[in-house]
Amino acid sequence: MLEVEAKFAVKDLESVRAGLDRKGGVRMGRRQQERDVYYNAPHRDFGGETDEALRVRYDDTGGVTVTYKGPKIRVGSAKAREEFNLAVADGETLEGILSRLGFRRAAMVLKVREFYEMGGDVTVTLDDIEGGLGTFAEIEILTDENKEDAADRIGGAIAKELGVGGPPIYTSYLEMLLSKQQ
Repeated sequence: MLEVEAKFAVKDLESVRAGLDRKGGVRMGRRQQERDVYYNAPHRDFGGETDEALRVRYDDTGGVTVTYKGPKIRVGSAKAREEFNLAVADGETLEGILSRLGFRRAAMVLKVREFYEMGGDVTVTLDDIEGGLGTFAEIEILTDENKEDAADRIGGAIAKELGVGGPPIYTSYLEMLLSKQQ
């Protein structure tokens, strides 16, 4: 499964919410805190060499998910990545296993996140990222094929319908945070 997404910096999340309301977006929930803990592998450099990501995500409902993301692929005005997610019962135990296997914590990203669905295959998240990174709208389509069509839909009609403008941002929140810390 490929995740095709475009991320946009937004100054006013309320205007994007209004656009979602106008276009029939359904709010699926809000997380007061998502804590993403990123790891680097002992046998290759995910961030510096391979553009992969290994993340353990904790949310405020008590859920924990481990995610592997493959290298980013530029697709029009969006990016695509192979993504695998697995719910785990105990994140601390998982992190202990990763540590014992030689994986190193790279960074932690904290955010408040709202989820919306539009038309069945489109997810929009509104994010407020701690650490002074700002507020963002991410538009995402999961697809097995036709990533170009998904990218065209995201960067064209969907973004315009929501009133999201400006160039898409191809860097991840992790990359933004690490860049700001240097």
